[in-house]
Amino acid sequence: MALFSKKEEKKADADVVVKEVATKDESGVVPSPVDYSRILRNARITEKAAQLAGNNTYVFDVAADANKTQIKSAIETIYKVSPLRVRTVTTPKKPVKSKKIRKTYYKGGGKKAYVTLKKGDSIQLA
Repeated sequence: MALFSKKEEKKADADVVVKEVATKDESGVVPSPVDYSRILRNARITEKAAQLAGNNTYVFDVAADANKTQIKSAIETIYKVSPLRVRTVTTPKKPVKSKKIRKTYYKGGGKKAYVTLKKGDSIQLA
């Protein structure tokens, strides 16, 4: 039967991919082709964020598929500071009912990151 046949895949020498070893530049950061502006969308400017900034914790809106290591490397690359801790929170979408078209649609949602820095380090937001 064709469903259970075992076919061996032939690997050609031309299909072998050689990985280049990334070297550190003068600042000690490994350059990569990642677009960090896609990972860090913007800084959240709220009352709570302003209070947390006094304790060296900054709040950013981030991409929904970004993980903590990507967020940390984006902060290091863009703001030239190294975070001690990165915490992420996923905010749910909220249903909103429209009176005119009598439909329910969703707004909001996303992901935000709380980035804690060492004492003495700061990020200029504005």
